Amino acid sequence: MTNATPSARRKQDAVGTRRSLRRALLLFCWLVLVSAAAAAYPVLVRGHALSSARWEAPLMLLGLLLVPLVLYRGTLGEDARVPRLRLGTLQPLMTGPLGWRVWIRDLPGVLRATALVLFVLAMAQPVDTLRPQTADEEGIDVVLVLDLSGSMQAVMENLPPDLSRYVQRRESANVLTRLDAAKAVIRDFIARRESDRIGIVVFGSEAYVLSPPTLDYHLLDALVSSMRLKLIDGSATAIGDAIGVAVARLRHSTARSKAVVLFTDGDNNAGRISPEYAAHLCNVVHARLFTIQIGDGETAKVQTGVDLFGQPTFGMYPFPANPKLLKQLASKAGGEAYVATDARALQASLHDVLDRLERTKFEASAASYEELFVFLLLPGVLLLALDALIRSLLLRRFP
Repeated sequence: MTNATPSARRKQDAVGTRRSLRRALLLFCWLVLVSAAAAAYPVLVRGHALSSARWEAPLMLLGLLLVPLVLYRGTLGEDARVPRLRLGTLQPLMTGPLGWRVWIRDLPGVLRATALVLFVLAMAQPVDTLRPQTADEEGIDVVLVLDLSGSMQAVMENLPPDLSRYVQRRESANVLTRLDAAKAVIRDFIARRESDRIGIVVFGSEAYVLSPPTLDYHLLDALVSSMRLKLIDGSATAIGDAIGVAVARLRHSTARSKAVVLFTDGDNNAGRISPEYAAHLCNVVHARLFTIQIGDGETAKVQTGVDLFGQPTFGMYPFPANPKLLKQLASKAGGEAYVATDARALQASLHDVLDRLERTKFEASAASYEELFVFLLLPGVLLLALDALIRSLLLRRFP
């Protein structure tokens, strides 16, 4: 092997430097062109949406840290994995002609790296919130207040046939309770609504917001159907607190008609707010109070178990109510007082409440969402396919 002279080595180094700079410039050009081509489709189709998209999985964006490594291994790092043959001198090859394949040898690596960028962005799940569709609706704001005290286990009769689908199937020994009837009537009331905003409050010794006024009737139905005795402390009846909590849900309402509908079968014997002051709060927020007494307020039949033949056994228990107080509260807050001794009367009372309320026109809006990952995934797949085609057809290597 003959050692090259210093002048020859300097010439070779100069040629090598020029080729390295030329390759780096070519690599940069390929990167810009491929990136522009890859971004053309999503930008033209959903450019504005992508710029304001919400990323559901932002941690996936950490995958972008792998892009420089993939780019290097697919371009400059590719030379380190190519088999080489040691020769005495490379001078003839340095001055030889360069084929067109040399100009595209870094293109597959650029395609693969750009495809990875698109795949990572797609996995981050960009979501666009579409412009809400608005429409003028008419409705009321009403909060239903349901008693969950222990007296609601008393037997309730005369369930209308159209409400039977709202009563969960249980063993034949079980009978319909006041709570079952109230839940069926409320679920039927919810199912008939189209533009009335409904909230739910439940109470025993304390009051709890089950749902603020909403148009999501499916959610309301699911929440009401899941109500059971003993979910909260039912040892007492805090009517004043329950009405107060319901009024608090209506204080920001702009509806012309606002109402609180109280379902109870007992007397106020707990809580920090007096029923009279709660009725005054209804007037403050311009909400009408309707009271529906469940039962006649005297003794009631309660299932105590089953006999040897599987038939239900019952006992009579005193469940005193205070119809005078309920009537006073309704009168003070501009509403009406009802007494429902059976399920049919309970249903009729609630429908009568609705007929007494004036509907308010308001603007309802419903927003929808669009997944944007598909607009990033499609060009990524096409770039990866192009990478495979170029490697297999134009830049095949042997071995």
